[in-house]
Amino acid sequence: MKKLILFSVLLFNVMTFAQYNRRDGNRIGIMGGITQTSLKTSNFVTKPESGWVGGLSVRGNYYDNFSAIFGMQFFENHFSVETLTPLLNKVDVDYKTMGVQIRLLASYNLIKDHVSIDFGPVLQVNDKLKIDSKYELNNVVGTFLTAKEITDVTKINGNAYIGISAGTKRIRAVVNYQYGLNNFLNNLNKTEELKLKNNNSNFKGNLGIISGQLLINL
Repeated sequence: MKKLILFSVLLFNVMTFAQYNRRDGNRIGIMGGITQTSLKTSNFVTKPESGWVGGLSVRGNYYDNFSAIFGMQFFENHFSVETLTPLLNKVDVDYKTMGVQIRLLASYNLIKDHVSIDFGPVLQVNDKLKIDSKYELNNVVGTFLTAKEITDVTKINGNAYIGISAGTKRIRAVVNYQYGLNNFLNNLNKTEELKLKNNNSNFKGNLGIISGQLLINL
């Protein structure tokens, strides 16, 4: 992940330099905000939880009403899973994942410099899920798994992005939704013991991420 982050920073610096040397209204922005992340799966009961996201973006004019956006953002996303304690009390355990997203989007200007629709692919690289150590031995409801046993998720993921941004040249509000195209839980399928504890079923889950952010163009 460190190599990817370093590459992303270098690529962003190159694009930033290129944009500053073009006098056609292209913009470099700093953005940040909140997220709500869901894990869509039939394997266990999950609930969406809130997190944060922040990073940089470059918007460049492309053709007529179309623009291109390159962005790099760091995130901390959360969702919860329903579990049982050793005393059979129900507890929603918070799962956290941190990482970086790199996105290359197309943008269609509905109202030039004010309102646009953005869409395209996102590459997400994240670490394992993290939970509070006191919940590690909780039983995941509906399975024979412990809460700790479902933390080793897929590290490289692809998301589809759709969003809208509105405001001025200087400040914009951005609302977007990302859907995970690959199986976020597929890494768990590599261990037969875990599949047996999962009612002898494959793990299958896709991320859904809603984000609201504020973009400030420099």
